[in-house]
Amino acid sequence: MHEFNVIDPIGSMYENSFRQRKFGSSASKSDEERLVAIICFCLNPNHYHLVLRQVADKGIEKLMHRIGTSHTKYFNNKNKRTGVLFQGKFKAVHIDSNEYLLHVSAYVNLNWRVHQLGSSASKLISSSWDEYVGKGKRNFCDKSVILGQFKNTNEYKEFARSSLESIRERKEELKNIREFLLE
Repeated sequence: MHEFNVIDPIGSMYENSFRQRKFGSSASKSDEERLVAIICFCLNPNHYHLVLRQVADKGIEKLMHRIGTSHTKYFNNKNKRTGVLFQGKFKAVHIDSNEYLLHVSAYVNLNWRVHQLGSSASKLISSSWDEYVGKGKRNFCDKSVILGQFKNTNEYKEFARSSLESIRERKEELKNIREFLLE
């Protein structure tokens, strides 16, 4: 995500990873203009979530195209296969209020817990949660828009965990309603 988040295209994921190994430097420079600000993310084994703030014209569209196309080419080349990898276009939802933004950040940061993915999947999951709660070593996300609204990290942790419980309760209610309607 970081490598493709630049105005000028860098080539494919495969080509770029080769350049890094061979030459020991990244093709993207930190002073280059970005397409989006990454607010938070969760990469699960079978899906992912991103909260992005667009900073360049069509930035989200360009980033998602680059990631999807490049990852498909890389995966197909590595696994000696052809064809599409993802089902349909990426889905985007406009976040139109601050309250929605805060709850979406909790949902995305803790998404593996929303889906109750166990320890067997933990090696395949990457999330911005550790970065948000001060455990992560990298500074990948623009956390200020979220964390700036809380007194401290612990207050955000409590908010996120509370939101997670509400999300789980709503999911369970919807499941029960669907089962009832099918009967």
